[in-house]
Amino acid sequence: MKTLKYSRQREAIMNYLAHTKEHPTADNIYMNIRETYPNISLGTVYRNLNLLVEQGEIIKFSCGDGCDRFDGNAEPHYHFVCKRCSKVYDLDMKIDSLDHINLIANAGFDGEVLGHSTIFYGYCPDCKTLS
Repeated sequence: MKTLKYSRQREAIMNYLAHTKEHPTADNIYMNIRETYPNISLGTVYRNLNLLVEQGEIIKFSCGDGCDRFDGNAEPHYHFVCKRCSKVYDLDMKIDSLDHINLIANAGFDGEVLGHSTIFYGYCPDCKTLS
């Protein structure tokens, strides 16, 4: 894999994602990074996010709300999205607990399933009490 040339802005993006559990959008990241780098453009943030995704340093996923979310934890794990407040949470569960899905998918498919992405939906602890 090609090594990227060092960039202070890219490092700031990585640092921000490493220290948040929020699963922010590119716009959220841009607004946060602008506090340190006021001249950074939204395009620069998008380019760096896409490079980091391509390099496997971060994860990009969609929650169905039209915006991509980013996660600094590139290890395989699952997410939960609250249907009321739209917050995204990491689910603390054994990653191999759903690996059998790959076997089931491969059984009925001529190609080769290598992995899967799963997002769980429902109500977060705060919104659950409002139901």
